[in-house]
Amino acid sequence: MRLWSGTTASGLATWALPFVLGLAVLDHTIGAATLGLLLAARTAGFLVAVAVGGVLADRYSRRGVVLWAGLAAAAATPLLALGLGRSLPLMLAAAAVAGGGQGACRPAFQALTAEVVDEDRRQTANAAMTLSVRATSLTGPSLTALLAFVLDTWALLLGIGVLWLVAALVPGAGGAGAATTAEAAGTANGAVTGNGAVTGNGAVTGNGAVTGNGAVTGNRPSFFAEFAEGLREARRHPWFLAGLGALTVVISTGYSATGVALPLVSRDKYDTGVVLAAAMTAYTLGALGGAVVVARWRPRAQGWAALAGLGLYGFAPLSLLLPVHWVFVVAAYAVAGIGIELFNVPWFTATQREVAPDKLARVSSLDFMLSYGLAPAGLALIAPAIEHFGARPVLAVCAALCFAAPAVAALVPSARGFSREGAGRGTPRESAHA
Repeated sequence: MRLWSGTTASGLATWALPFVLGLAVLDHTIGAATLGLLLAARTAGFLVAVAVGGVLADRYSRRGVVLWAGLAAAAATPLLALGLGRSLPLMLAAAAVAGGGQGACRPAFQALTAEVVDEDRRQTANAAMTLSVRATSLTGPSLTALLAFVLDTWALLLGIGVLWLVAALVPGAGGAGAATTAEAAGTANGAVTGNGAVTGNGAVTGNGAVTGNGAVTGNRPSFFAEFAEGLREARRHPWFLAGLGALTVVISTGYSATGVALPLVSRDKYDTGVVLAAAMTAYTLGALGGAVVVARWRPRAQGWAALAGLGLYGFAPLSLLLPVHWVFVVAAYAVAGIGIELFNVPWFTATQREVAPDKLARVSSLDFMLSYGLAPAGLALIAPAIEHFGARPVLAVCAALCFAAPAVAALVPSARGFSREGAGRGTPRESAHA
């Protein structure tokens, strides 16, 4: 429950910041150009910190990384409020730190879930976490809009800081930590990894030596060496690379079509903003329904089912392309919402199950860096492409890629069960529920 509360608070804080900054544009505290710079700074901070956070969460305590990342984001939001409309450098620095806190938290929370939750309950736990985030994203805009009547932007930003404090302080302690667990496993057998020597009942990691009961001498591997180790671990799982490639394609095309083309189609084709609001609401409601379903659903070919769900996002850009009633657009976005959670929850659960525990945070950081990190690049390319080629051909390409990328990923043998060992079979627990 404490872990769920912390991840929910971090998800709500992550969602709320751009929305509150958007309110600052509406009340003329900042301009649209400043908003763009602040969101870019937050994204840059996220991308840097998600890589660093993955290494730190595998090197030290995952709970400690969540604590310090949450505290950093909590400290940044009052500084952002202080600089609002007064100091652009202060706002940019604060936005970058807030994005850094968000980025460092993501892989640490993923790995912490694997430490805290038993394997046979992780899919339900992951579904509960995504359910809470979707629920807050559905109710958050209206709640924030209501609060804006009685609170100014400065106070709302302080509220985001409080959410980050909850994310930092509420989650309970995890296990002994990935590095400690790995060393303890090696200590019993006097195991050696890296280029060191061992005597007695100790273990060595990296380029150092262990003597007696495990006193370490020598240097720890560099940050880049440890990050490269995470890359090598990811390469050991072909299903992970294939699924990550498909997810990156869908997010950078399908999500971008949502962000750029949906408002244009709502305005120009249907002559109303209702379609935009209804489609986004339907997407969130669909995601809520998908999270409820996947909390208990255990298909035998879970990887194929997840990739099929990811492919459903292709109906979103396809609906914008076809000459259909706006009701079909809304229905398509509901289907896309269902599908994205049919993918997300098994994807997170499989990563927590299959990846070596002492490398889980680094592999998770690679996931977030590529899938969500490249989303801004997709947005930056889609808008000029629509201006140059027109909406119809761009939407057709986006829909085709959303359908094709998961289908290609499914051709990888281990993708059937999201499992390197025994491709096509779930774990014994999963098969029992199939």
